[in-house]
Amino acid sequence: MHYYTDVLKKYATFKGRATRAEFWWFALIDTVISVALYFGGPALGLGMTPVLIYTLVTALPNLAVTVRRLHDTGRSGWNVLWGIIPIGSIAVVIMCAGESSADESHRPYPGTANPLPAV
Repeated sequence: MHYYTDVLKKYATFKGRATRAEFWWFALIDTVISVALYFGGPALGLGMTPVLIYTLVTALPNLAVTVRRLHDTGRSGWNVLWGIIPIGSIAVVIMCAGESSADESHRPYPGTANPLPAV
């Protein structure tokens, strides 16, 4: 659960890296909450309002963690724009599923001994 709260704490941090676990745990928990709200809202007579509010609240953290995950795989965060087109969303998911890169242009991998100073 800490992966979910960590992403929410860094809701607008587009610099740095997100580990594979951080990205996928956030995606899983976010999906479970969205599905629960999707079915729970209408059942409680609230309609789709809870889903809409939750989606708007988590849109920026979703974008930020995806950009950080792309950085971790050695790609530019601008690749997230491929998600604008339907088939591009699949490409972004495949890029996020990749291995972590040894490239340290977006900061060293989390947990390494000698982190670079903040720029």
